[in-house]
Amino acid sequence: MKFDKNTKLSAIIQNPNHNKVLHREGVPCVTCPMAKFEMDSLEIGQICEMYGLDLEKILNELNKNE
Repeated sequence: MKFDKNTKLSAIIQNPNHNKVLHREGVPCVTCPMAKFEMDSLEIGQICEMYGLDLEKILNELNKNE
């Protein structure tokens, strides 16, 4: 599966290597207790926009670890 800006957080966090990428890049939703209720609706593009994160860098890292 190739990740893009519309990929749901629930699909990304299934792989421990992807979790490491999200942690390293400062994605706060991975550790947020409220995010677990929204994992199926949160998209990585939305998260990056909300928190000013580098979407392209994160996607490159995630797709490298696929």
